[in-house]
Amino acid sequence: MNKWIRCALMMMAPVGVAFAAEAVKLPHGVTFFGATVLAAGVGVGLAAGGCGVGMGLVIASALQGMARQPELQSRLQLNMLIGFALIEAQVLYALFIAIILLFANPFTKLIG
Repeated sequence: MNKWIRCALMMMAPVGVAFAAEAVKLPHGVTFFGATVLAAGVGVGLAAGGCGVGMGLVIASALQGMARQPELQSRLQLNMLIGFALIEAQVLYALFIAIILLFANPFTKLIG
């Protein structure tokens, strides 16, 4: 469980930098927008990487099931495609959140 906590903290760190960028002067000229771009890029990158791993696991499991029971191929294929759609939807949600942060950031009003 400790590994999951560290992973969650690593994913939230760029967002924390984005919130604190204008309140505290960051070194090397990092601005609120720069930190937001970093947070959006890291978030979409992690979502896409997780999507790739998830799709690989789905394909592997479906192929193993089809090899063991060929008569269930149509059902396994249908469930695999539904799983692909759900996995891909998570990446699209991350992309939409990143686009909102980049172009219509609601937190810019808090910075001042």
